[in-house]
Amino acid sequence: MDIRLATGVWGVVATPFHGAHLEVDHESLARLVRHYASCGVSGLTVLGVFGEAVRLTTAERRRVLQTVTEAVALPMVVGTTGSATAPVAEEIELIHNVLGDRLAGAMVQVNTGDPVVLAAHLGTLHAGTGAPIVVQDYPVATGVRIPTSALISALDGLPGVAAVKAEAPPTPLAVSALTSALDVPVFGGLGGIGLLDELAAGAAGAMTGFSFPEGLVAATTAWRTGGYEAAREAFLPYLPLVNFEQQAGPALAIRKRCLQLRGLFADASVRPPAPGMPAALEGQLTRHLAALAGV
Repeated sequence: MDIRLATGVWGVVATPFHGAHLEVDHESLARLVRHYASCGVSGLTVLGVFGEAVRLTTAERRRVLQTVTEAVALPMVVGTTGSATAPVAEEIELIHNVLGDRLAGAMVQVNTGDPVVLAAHLGTLHAGTGAPIVVQDYPVATGVRIPTSALISALDGLPGVAAVKAEAPPTPLAVSALTSALDVPVFGGLGGIGLLDELAAGAAGAMTGFSFPEGLVAATTAWRTGGYEAAREAFLPYLPLVNFEQQAGPALAIRKRCLQLRGLFADASVRPPAPGMPAALEGQLTRHLAALAGV
């Protein structure tokens, strides 16, 4: 059976909160994933870094998965938060219990720069849980850096790898090397800021939480049918907002505020210690949204 992820856009789902105690807003969550489905994404990525999974309890994570499962019929990649093998395996078992065959892959972060240790970690997880593994190389979030050559060494011939999410800049170089050496799809992330160059380097699509997933879908679809020029034309209207959302520090809050202004979230709150939406950026965000009103 081919476990490799489908090409295209895997929308990374933010977790909405509301109320004085910042409880999970399941109504907004369901509205968001239904919007993703209407945009034509290949699947969803839930409980990732963008979904603030590290700030959710185990019970909250389970309920998030249930809400998404009930709202849409899309396949799902689900993030794990641990760095050691046993805790990650426990998370994957929980995910399996909720999703069953809806689980397209468990997203596991690179936890070491040693390719031998990494291969053992990923191999044990797949063998022990049966879950396809999506390998996320995201040093900004994990603090772990691995040379692309070492990542290739760890993954080459390793059973159970469904995809790689390459988020170690410069991503086009990493995507090019990974796609040349491995027989698994490689997806870009980082809000879509490198999407055109990643597609040119061989990326299978995007796996990211940009607040206009329809822009990501338009670009990847245009790439398949018309190549670079068509993808560039499709993505150009969205690029100023892509860049705006990628501001270090408040990036998550900016995206959630954008989702709120789009009517997808009732509240733009993030859980501490993540910084909230800076008031000084409200005016410019409004201008970015106005520019996309006719797209």
